[in-house]
Amino acid sequence: MSHSQDTADSPLGKSTTYVDQYDAGLLYPIARAPQRVGMGIHGQPIFFGADLWTAYELSWLNKRGKPQVAIAQVMVPAESTHIVESKSFKLYLGSFSGTRMGDAEEVRQRISQDVSQAIWGGGEKRSSAGVKLLLPEDFDSAPLHELDGVNLDRLDIECDHFHPAPELLSSVVDEKPVEETLTSRLLKSNCPVTGQPDWGSVQIRYTGPQIDQEGLLRYIVSFRGHDDFHEHCVERMFMDIWARCRPAKLSVYARYTRRGGLDINPWRTSHPSPLPASIRTARQ
Repeated sequence: MSHSQDTADSPLGKSTTYVDQYDAGLLYPIARAPQRVGMGIHGQPIFFGADLWTAYELSWLNKRGKPQVAIAQVMVPAESTHIVESKSFKLYLGSFSGTRMGDAEEVRQRISQDVSQAIWGGGEKRSSAGVKLLLPEDFDSAPLHELDGVNLDRLDIECDHFHPAPELLSSVVDEKPVEETLTSRLLKSNCPVTGQPDWGSVQIRYTGPQIDQEGLLRYIVSFRGHDDFHEHCVERMFMDIWARCRPAKLSVYARYTRRGGLDINPWRTSHPSPLPASIRTARQ
């Protein structure tokens, strides 16, 4: 199924009626498999990971009708068969706004249950979405921090590729392997349905033959005209770097700026490891 087929019935890019009464049916799943097949991924991917969402516009009513607010952090495992289309997620969260709930824990459990069901496309649920609510008394503790690593953006390069160009990637295979972390704030791609720009920062951690930094930065910039969802962009980056640079270990982590009160931050890794710290960059 192509993006156009998969999103034809979604609310993305369409005029929408906003509801304020809880409705789990607003969540719209999109299958991961079609895009992965296009990257050469058949069956189980070679990577692990998760999509880390932050929802800044969550509100509901308590039993007395008084509005409550929180920031939701949602972890969707990369092994799930589906992602949730972002506008549908916004509409779903908005449906809590006029709904009376017992407490924040009830809201958290409801979101976890509904998202967990959606990301398996209504099929067998093999893992659950993790959900944490940050309440107002803890807002001051939310960290603001840029991605750690060597800044590729310092390089004075010429850019002439604006669609993914994996041929720009290379590594030095006849020297001692290295372990390093590289970052860039120059990631941009576009929504495949609306064409709206998606802005982000990306962090590449790897062990193995040293990756040519200029080529890697030109490759990151080459996504500038690419139309795809955040999750698929990061998976394409992972697969291209893995194939072209042959690292022994690799992780790719992108933090995209928010739209509609949501940011999506996909993380893919070749080896089991702890989730990245839940930080927010300055642009988020």
